[in-house]
Amino acid sequence: MDIDVTPKPNEAAWLLTDLLGRAMGHVEEAAPGDFRIHPAGQALQTMETMRRGPFKSLDDALAEIERFTRGTCRRLPDRAPPGAEASDDD
Repeated sequence: MDIDVTPKPNEAAWLLTDLLGRAMGHVEEAAPGDFRIHPAGQALQTMETMRRGPFKSLDDALAEIERFTRGTCRRLPDRAPPGAEASDDD
């Protein structure tokens, strides 16, 4: 199962989405160096017995997801807020 990982705006959290756009949960940094996986939707059953934290880094948490699901986590850049699109007026 391949998962896109996108930073959640204004939070120390990253959204997990499958390649069909379905929410799979999120990873949050509860405290510095304390990352936890929170599965949701279809991932609740898939990740039921997976270790969910704490992890020392986001990369460690994503590595656990990859190991357990035998897939790939692709880190994507921040999504621009609506109306904040780049202009070509340069």
